[in-house]
Amino acid sequence: MSQTLLDKVWEAHTVRTLPNGSTQLLIGTHLIHEVTSPQAFGMLRDLGLKVLFPSRTFATVDHIVPTDERDEPFSDSLADDMIKALRKNCAESGVKFFDLPSGEQGIVHIVGPEQGITQPGTTIACGDSHTSTHGAFGAIAFGIGTSQVRDVLATQTMAIRKPKVRRINVDGKLSPGVYSKDVILHIIRKLGVNGGLGYAYEYGGSTFDAFTQEERMTVCNMSIEGGARVGYVNPDETTFAYLSGRPYAPKGAEWEPAVARWKATASDPGAPYDDVISYQASDIAPTVTWGINPGQAIFIDENVPRLSEVPEKDRSTAEEALAHMHLKAGQPIKGTRVDVAFLGSCTNGRLSDLTEVARHIRGHKVRDGVKAIVVPGSQGVAALAESMGLAAIFREAGFEWRGAGCSMCLGMNPDKLVGDQLCASSSNRNFKGRQGSPTGRTVLMSPLMVAAAAVTGEISDAREIFNVK
Repeated sequence: MSQTLLDKVWEAHTVRTLPNGSTQLLIGTHLIHEVTSPQAFGMLRDLGLKVLFPSRTFATVDHIVPTDERDEPFSDSLADDMIKALRKNCAESGVKFFDLPSGEQGIVHIVGPEQGITQPGTTIACGDSHTSTHGAFGAIAFGIGTSQVRDVLATQTMAIRKPKVRRINVDGKLSPGVYSKDVILHIIRKLGVNGGLGYAYEYGGSTFDAFTQEERMTVCNMSIEGGARVGYVNPDETTFAYLSGRPYAPKGAEWEPAVARWKATASDPGAPYDDVISYQASDIAPTVTWGINPGQAIFIDENVPRLSEVPEKDRSTAEEALAHMHLKAGQPIKGTRVDVAFLGSCTNGRLSDLTEVARHIRGHKVRDGVKAIVVPGSQGVAALAESMGLAAIFREAGFEWRGAGCSMCLGMNPDKLVGDQLCASSSNRNFKGRQGSPTGRTVLMSPLMVAAAAVTGEISDAREIFNVK
């Protein structure tokens, strides 16, 4: 019988079915960072337990690490305590830690793939909601809470209910100036922030077939923003080429058998889905958010919706969003003044993101009064970008070039909005207070759209600013 990738991976990792109908699932790879792991390690100590399979756990520091002044001790005593606790816990447990001095530190969802730790056909868990990123490799990957981090450390398993599978097809070629970030914002806009509840999203179609591995990661990263627990793409030659030669990927005589196993995990032709939805790539334009969740999004040439245009069940949230964002219903989103431009995060802090922006911003300057920062997703990304001359291009244009970390994606480090500043952001969430100020405003968009906002000082159409054709 034909099966989806989720069916195959779930079946291969099922330990048993629990009395309540949940699955006790083996977790092949466990990723941890400094925020959700200290309490979990503390629980293990209280129970007199050790990490069962330390070789299956990998750690990095990302959320709290400063991106400018990185000398230790950190000025934030809580952040300093967190990194020290992670070092101690990893050393005592024998867990591999990609620490600041290693040259391999970075955002957990960028480090895993670039190290070759993320592999097809595996289950991956991490105490971070955007673990769905790793599904781009044909893995079943999901975020977990602190008590579940404890469970995985102690048993390498956890209890979870198997989701249904929705296949989302996108076919055709994207127009110039339209990117994978626009694709996922469009999907969330159409299906809603709760549309994926109870589902895993399997992305496919000719658009995904043509995407690079990093473009697939961007889409899978934001699956959680659409309510889905999991988002994945079936592994193919693009996936295998990306993994080849990476530190933790199979090597030598192990490579071909691994690729054969990975190919076999892909969904079978005729596999049954609980739902199928299709979109045309040509219908998608550069997309930006106007509100306080990622589903409140419009094309750059559209106006902020009027309340009468919003479904009745969503009107109270829309009204709240308009008030918070200082926007008027019916006004164009284009031309809205910007205070900060942030290029980075686990959504769009990869080398391909930086390369695409750098090739367009030559000869342009950040607008006076705009604070623009570039934060590579990992030290590996930063080193490559610097060797390629990208950092110099950004500095020449007036961007600040920072060290690797989560940075302004969330308010857990010194990179925060002040007051009601509006930030053009390549990150994944535009919730109230997400970027560190309760009155701060966030507009999500693609990296090139962030660059357009930086050089014009307002939300702009990157296709016009950079003559993208």
